[in-house]
Amino acid sequence: MATRVADLAAIPDRVMLDTNVLLAATDEGRPEHHDALTVLNDWAAANTGLCASGQVLREYLTVATRPAERNGLGLKLPDALGNVRAIRERTTLLAEDARVADRLLGLLADVECLGKQVHGANLVATMLVHGVGAIVTMNLADFARFERHISLIRL
Repeated sequence: MATRVADLAAIPDRVMLDTNVLLAATDEGRPEHHDALTVLNDWAAANTGLCASGQVLREYLTVATRPAERNGLGLKLPDALGNVRAIRERTTLLAEDARVADRLLGLLADVECLGKQVHGANLVATMLVHGVGAIVTMNLADFARFERHISLIRL
């Protein structure tokens, strides 16, 4: 069962940030903007390890630079890259290496994932290899199938 960011009794030591958290943090028009900034700024200041992966940063850049009329943020590349640099200052980048690939294959044998669901499985595999037990996300449905492996925190 997921817990909302605002309702957490205790902040975990380390969390993975899903791409949508980073998008909400940089888009003032999103209703989750304030909560996303709380995670990026206050949790980092409280020594919570905020984690991301290459996949998360690539997904961020994809959406951030896509035109707004195509469900993106419509940012110019220099602005999006500046945001990624600021995000990198607050996060630990978890490596996606052979161990992650092996864990992904094992996870897919255990939890059925098809199509785009494999992206979520890869994020979970990265977390598990690096000992990160919780993810902050707006898309609980994307990760519900992995709840016996990780905790979900709803932005």
